[in-house]
Amino acid sequence: MFTFPSSQSHSSPQVSICLPTCNRPELIAECIDSCLAQTYGNLEIVIGDDSKDERTQQLIAQRYPNEPRIRYAMNQPPLGQARNVASLFERAHGDKILLIHDDDLLTTDGIEKLVSLWKLHPQLEVAFADQYEADHTGAVDFEASTRLNTAFRRTRDAQGLQPLPGRTGLIQMFPNNGWMANAELVKRIGYKEQYGMCCDFVFGTELCLAAREVFYLHEYVSVYRKTAASISQSTRGTTVAATVNAYAFVKALKLPSQLEPSRKLALRRLAPIVVSVYAKNREPLLGLKIALTHLFAYDYGFSMRLYYHLLMLSRAVVSMPQRFRQVG
Repeated sequence: MFTFPSSQSHSSPQVSICLPTCNRPELIAECIDSCLAQTYGNLEIVIGDDSKDERTQQLIAQRYPNEPRIRYAMNQPPLGQARNVASLFERAHGDKILLIHDDDLLTTDGIEKLVSLWKLHPQLEVAFADQYEADHTGAVDFEASTRLNTAFRRTRDAQGLQPLPGRTGLIQMFPNNGWMANAELVKRIGYKEQYGMCCDFVFGTELCLAAREVFYLHEYVSVYRKTAASISQSTRGTTVAATVNAYAFVKALKLPSQLEPSRKLALRRLAPIVVSVYAKNREPLLGLKIALTHLFAYDYGFSMRLYYHLLMLSRAVVSMPQRFRQVG
């Protein structure tokens, strides 16, 4: 077990919990309650509401009328995912910022565990930890939780200050919420609208690249809840999908030589997905170019996935004339 120093002192830093929400009043109350139940006291909850109606606004007014730690704002017109999060960062008053989405939860001691790391490592700028996986009701699946964190390289042997902070973001070890970072750094990096649905991956990568020290804690601090209303569902499988934008971002990054192996790891994951997306969207030439450029992602021809994708691309080529006749 990791030993945490006491963080409850008069000089404890204020933590701003940034909570973007959109059309999910049935879930956000549980998220807010998990924030208010923290064992760490010096916090504020900054909410940005992109909802199309007033249900969330009414719920917060009725449920938390005398809660000074909640700072709520309804965005009119809605800002969209990236600008909503960016506005929350700007509104945050705290020394540290933590992001949590409206359908997720914090463990009761989550903030205390993360903020305590700064007492051990005064130069620390970014910290993150493990996520539980839960269904839409909030019931935790412990086996799935282990698989989730292992898939993102969050394992006990990885705990500690990361030797290459930038690698953490590139290989997607860094989570999309439940992390904590110095407010100054978070505000400097910001959420960038031009990257669409992969703005969280871009932010995490840029944050870790800019940080002097990043700490991974092998302890659970948040709950990732799988819901049918996942924000990425609307574009999944299209050429504006998060993975396509993430691939373009990683390809274009200017990196020091010691992070080139991390870029290759990221592209090994992203490139085959992008090839599949282009095949499904009848853009076989683009897909073929990416496949041939990233043969390392297919074990240089020893992966059956390559031949499956080549089959998909050939079918896309065959279907192109028929599609053009329909258009004409």
